[in-house]
Amino acid sequence: MAEQTTNTINNEKAKKNFSFKAVGGLFNAKWLTGNMNFFFFLSLLAVLYIANGHMADKTIRNIAKTQKELKELQFEYKTVKSEVMFKSEEAQVLKAAEPLGLKVSDVVPQRLQLQTTAANKKKD
Repeated sequence: MAEQTTNTINNEKAKKNFSFKAVGGLFNAKWLTGNMNFFFFLSLLAVLYIANGHMADKTIRNIAKTQKELKELQFEYKTVKSEVMFKSEEAQVLKAAEPLGLKVSDVVPQRLQLQTTAANKKKD
């Protein structure tokens, strides 16, 4: 039993020594200064990643705004088109022309014919 307790104590010491060596050996000043370029690179990537996210959000907001404007313009187009179609009906045109004194003529229009003379015939 005494052997088992000494073995467990030795194992715990070995684990502590290993973990201290790993941490102490990994994060020393020489290693940090040697990998400074890599840390700057990682920092640059993080900044670019954040900037890309902000740009994507801004683009999505602009797309939504443009879609909303497009729908409003489509509604306006349909409204104006229906008004023009209504006002261009014959009955509506007659109502609009009445205050101006214009009326539909009951007389059938006559066709005018050009009389040709002998001099005109020779030119052709």
